[in-house]
Amino acid sequence: MKQKNIVVIGGGTGTYTVLMGLKKYPVSLTAVVSMADDGGSSKILREEFGILPPGSVRPALVALSNAEKSLADLWNFRFHEGKGLNGHSFGNLFLTALSKQLGSFEKAIDQAGKILHIKGRVIPSTLQDCHLVARLENGSMVRGEVNIDVPKHDGNIPIAQVWLDPPCKANPKAIQALKEADLIVIGPGDLFSSILPNFLVKGIRDTVRKSRAKKVYVCNLMTKFGETMKFRAMDFVTTIEKYLGANTLDYVILNKKKPSPERVKKYEKEKAEFVSYDLNDFRRKRSQVLQADLLRSHGFIRHDSDKLAKLLISLM
Repeated sequence: MKQKNIVVIGGGTGTYTVLMGLKKYPVSLTAVVSMADDGGSSKILREEFGILPPGSVRPALVALSNAEKSLADLWNFRFHEGKGLNGHSFGNLFLTALSKQLGSFEKAIDQAGKILHIKGRVIPSTLQDCHLVARLENGSMVRGEVNIDVPKHDGNIPIAQVWLDPPCKANPKAIQALKEADLIVIGPGDLFSSILPNFLVKGIRDTVRKSRAKKVYVCNLMTKFGETMKFRAMDFVTTIEKYLGANTLDYVILNKKKPSPERVKKYEKEKAEFVSYDLNDFRRKRSQVLQADLLRSHGFIRHDSDKLAKLLISLM
């Protein structure tokens, strides 16, 4: 029997969480990741070496890795000293070196995948250099994913619109993967800085809309200052549909398990809040709401990889 194709769209920790769980199942996995990252290590490597940002590629590669844990951990290792290396992760530097050696960022990802023995593929949503721009509700502009992710402006002001500058077209491999998908998983992850940049790439949105795959959005567990302040679950879904198109999602996955007040309290300094929802909000929506206890039992308030993967696989 032919393996089912699952495409996960996003970038960062959320995509890592989804892939970690799904790789344990007999499915064909592809991660389509954002190329809008322009902060920290990625910013320096983009400017000095002219490569695409490795920041969203690296965690997806590590998540899919079947290499020894020590090797995967090495890829996540971040230097915290040294004038030249401070702030860089080993994986980002390795991808940069491979890009220069092989003459292609795509070839570097493929080679890195072989080294890490990954199960699946990691595909940049675009191969063109671009930057994320946001217009806030007060009319002011914020340029750069890093400035949206970590606001230097008043993060209480909602984001009205985001776009890519310059406009860019989709990576043909990303389009092909989406056309062949049986299940398309969107999120979880930072809404404006990790997920939406993928749909701003010309060709991605229309391909997802036309796809016969089941399309599921995994809603975040926590809000994010500067991006989704005071958002409820429906606000996340409404924003996704603003860029993806109304009535595109088949399923919306919501976590029904509340974390302890002690765990939530740790997020107060980040001005993040637990995402609540009201099922009445979804009455007029085409998408089916799936509620489940998906909360990690301890530590950071994140999805439990195995619980989430089990639910996603059940949709197949």
